[in-house]
Amino acid sequence: MSERIDAGPTASDFALPAYGERSLGDVVPAVARGLGLRASVAGEPPSGLVMPDASAYVVFLIDGLGSELLDRHRYSAPFLSSLVQGGAVGTAGVPSTTATSLTSLGTGLVPGAHGLIGYTARIPGTDRLLNHLSWDKSVDPLEWQPHPTAFSRLAAAGVNVTVVNKRDFAGSGLTVAAHRGAGFVGADKVGERIAAMVTAAAHTPSLTYVYDSDLDWTGHKFGVASTQWLQQLAMVDAEAEQMREALPHSVRFVVVADHGMIDSPKSSRVDVEDVPGLRDGVDLLGGEARFRHLYCARGALASVVSTWREVLGDRALVLTRDDAVARGWFGEMAPAVAPRVGDVMVACRGDAAVVTTRDFPYEKSLVGLHGSLTPDEMLIPILVS
Repeated sequence: MSERIDAGPTASDFALPAYGERSLGDVVPAVARGLGLRASVAGEPPSGLVMPDASAYVVFLIDGLGSELLDRHRYSAPFLSSLVQGGAVGTAGVPSTTATSLTSLGTGLVPGAHGLIGYTARIPGTDRLLNHLSWDKSVDPLEWQPHPTAFSRLAAAGVNVTVVNKRDFAGSGLTVAAHRGAGFVGADKVGERIAAMVTAAAHTPSLTYVYDSDLDWTGHKFGVASTQWLQQLAMVDAEAEQMREALPHSVRFVVVADHGMIDSPKSSRVDVEDVPGLRDGVDLLGGEARFRHLYCARGALASVVSTWREVLGDRALVLTRDDAVARGWFGEMAPAVAPRVGDVMVACRGDAAVVTTRDFPYEKSLVGLHGSLTPDEMLIPILVS
């Protein structure tokens, strides 16, 4: 019999994922409908996201560009801001992190189905974490994420599907899990990306996916309140405008993001190593600073929840896995995925973060963070031109 633990308070300041309506995982199914394909090809079309009819689409994903950030700094991104009126505000999945989001986009599945449920997650039956960005050669991405991707289903239906991304990502575990079935073109510079995009989009019907990570990197290093981040936003805005101008008007251009970001000052961070008792009953600590997975020792679930709630107070919502699933955070949870999820979820509020100098020392050097369910992290633009 499972332990009954109080579900804890709700978080009215959280933005819940809009799965099946206008989440990032709904973009490709909506594009498929815009391409004129039958509803079942790339998944059920979303109820709150309709794409215009076209024979070719380009989807440009700007890593780290939340819709709240775009609105706040719209004068630094005049082109993207000009598209906002005709676009939509969508949501990332949970957690609001790159590996989870890119897989939702490429597969059309919720995190509880595709199984990449965080930056790091436990490999079931082991005491090891899988880093979904750097991967682990001992883990087969085809077994970890066995479902056909939305990209592969479109390709099977006769659509020319192309991924334009950095050369280093060709054949990576994340690329295979999230984007297999598409042709891959390595392009490290803006000019290369635009040229590859134009070539791919000349095919009909077609879907071309282009990825840019520079804004996210800048936010992590310098913060989203920094001059460096604003300059990088202006540069990616110019890139997006060049991409639109390089495409024929008949090609639809869609700009999305995988998550937003917040700056977390040192005064708002809790280091697990500095608080006696936080590791008691915790066999393994995963996830990331804004959204921790706690893997508990047998029989320790209740005490871990109690301790973490007491220490963190209103800085985080601390829930059991069952409670988080019941709230719909991951969408429908597949049995094979559940053991990868922490027994306890720690979703930070405000600008708080839970760091650990033992397990993830590099996180202490980051200024901008993401992963939780605040609007700044969860809300993303879905802009169509």
